[in-house]
Amino acid sequence: MADHSYQFDLLVIGSGPAGQKAAISAAKRGAQVGLVERDPMAGGVCLNTGTVPSKSLREAVLYLTGYRQRGYYGSGYRLKEKIKSGDLILRTNHVIQLERDVINEDIEANNVARIVGTARITGPHEATVQYGGMESSYTAANLLVCVGTKPRRPADVPFDCFNVIDSDGLYMNGNELVPLPDSMIVLGAGVIGIEYACMFAALDIPVTLIDPRPNPLSFVDEDIARILYDSMETAGVELVFGTSYTKIEVAGETDGPEARVRVATESGRLYEADMLLFALGRVPATDDLGLAEAGVELDKRGYVKVDSHFRSSVPSIYAAGDVIGFPSLASTSAEQGRIAALHVMGDSREWQVELLPYGIYTIPEISMVGKTEEQLKKEGIGYFTGTALWRDTARGKIVGDLSGALKLLFRTDDQKLAGVHIIGEGATELVHIGQAVMAFGGGPDYFIRSVFNYPTLAEAYKKAAQNAMNRMAGRAHHTAPLSQQVLHGDLHENLTRLSGEVRLPADLL
Repeated sequence: MADHSYQFDLLVIGSGPAGQKAAISAAKRGAQVGLVERDPMAGGVCLNTGTVPSKSLREAVLYLTGYRQRGYYGSGYRLKEKIKSGDLILRTNHVIQLERDVINEDIEANNVARIVGTARITGPHEATVQYGGMESSYTAANLLVCVGTKPRRPADVPFDCFNVIDSDGLYMNGNELVPLPDSMIVLGAGVIGIEYACMFAALDIPVTLIDPRPNPLSFVDEDIARILYDSMETAGVELVFGTSYTKIEVAGETDGPEARVRVATESGRLYEADMLLFALGRVPATDDLGLAEAGVELDKRGYVKVDSHFRSSVPSIYAAGDVIGFPSLASTSAEQGRIAALHVMGDSREWQVELLPYGIYTIPEISMVGKTEEQLKKEGIGYFTGTALWRDTARGKIVGDLSGALKLLFRTDDQKLAGVHIIGEGATELVHIGQAVMAFGGGPDYFIRSVFNYPTLAEAYKKAAQNAMNRMAGRAHHTAPLSQQVLHGDLHENLTRLSGEVRLPADLL
C-alpha cells in the first residue's frame, strides 16, 4: 500500500496501548510507520502515571501492609511497621522499567520509527513535531491519534503539587511518590478515585471519599457495590456520597507540615485533611493538537468522533483509545488501535465487541462481564441467579479471603449465561472463565459438568451453577441478596451440600 509521495504510510501520535498496537500491527503488514511520543519514554499515561503504576502500587500496598494475611494473623499484622512512599514506589518503578523494555523491543523489532516531541496536526496528511526548541514536519498517507486523556483540573481547585493533587500528581518527577499524608480526602469516587481511596486506607491512612452521585459505581451490580462499600467503611474510609464540593482551600503554610486542606460541601459540612486527591473526571489530551483546525469533528466534551473503523470526519485521520471516550480501558484501547491499523492496511473489519470485561482494582477487586440484574429487569428479560462465596471454597480459606463472592445471571428462556459479577481475590482473572462461556452460549450445565482444579477459587463457578439450579428447582435455603449473604454469615447458603439436596438430572450430578 506504500505511497511514496509520503514519508509514512501511517503516523501514529501517542504511544499508549492504542498507539503501540496500531503501530506494530501496521508495521507487521509492511507499512512504513512513525510513532510520535512527547515523552522520551514510550508507554503513554497507561505505563507512566496510570494503569501500570497504580496497579503496581496497589500490589506493593497489599504486600507491605500484610493486608491479605490479616484474616489469619489479625488486623495489626504488617510486613513492615513503618511504610514510606519510597518503599511503595520501588516496586512500581521496577515494573514500569521492565514493561518499558518490552515496549521498546517490540517497536524496534518491527522497524517502527520513533519520533520524540509534541505533535500538532497541520493538515489531513501532515503533522509537525516540536522537541527541544526544534520543529520538524512529517507527512503520512494516514494519521492515527492516540493521545489519551488527562486529569480534569477546574479553575476553582487550588492545585499545588503538594497538598492538592490529581492522579498524575501522585508521581513526582516521574519516579517518586508524594510523601504519604496522615489523612486524605479523595474527591471523586469513579474508578480512579475509589481505587486510590482503597490503597491509602489499606495503609491505615484515614480517607474521606466524596462524590456528588448517590451511587458512584452505578454500573456495577448492586450486591457487589454494597459489599465493596461495606468493606471500605470497615477499612476506615468515610463515604460521603450525594453531595458536591462548594469550596476547596489550603489553610496554613502551603507545602508546610501544618498545612490543611478544607473542603466545604453542599450539605453544609466541612472536611479537613492533610492532602486532597482530586479525581472528578478526565478530559481528552487534545488541546494543542490542532484537530478542529484540521477539520476533525469533536463531541461536546472534546472527544474525537469516529466510525466503526475508527476513522474521523477527515478520512485520512483516525483516532483510537481513550481519546474517543467510552469505554476508556487499556484492553479495549489496544484492540481499537489494531482495528484502525488494519483498516488503514485495507482490512474492512469493524469494531464489534459484545462481551467487554471490566476490572476495578479496588480492595477487594471487582470484575464483571455481561448484564447486571438491573439491566435485565429494564430490558424485560427473565433471569435466575446463582451465587457462591469464597469462604465456601477451600482456596478461599487458604488465601484468607472469606468475603469474596461470585454471582452468575442466567436467562430463564434458554438458561444461557447472561452476566458474571465477582468481588474478591482473583476477580479480574476469574471473570474470563465466564466471558468464554458466554461467548459460546453456555449455561449452568457447562460449569456443573466441568472439572476444576482443587483447591481453586475457580471452583466457585461450579458451586454458583449448582446454586442456580437449586433455585430453579425452588429448593434454595435462603433468598437473601448476595451482599447480605457476604456481610451476614448466618444468612448464607451452605453451598457445599447443594449437590446432594437438589434434584438435578443424573448426568449433572
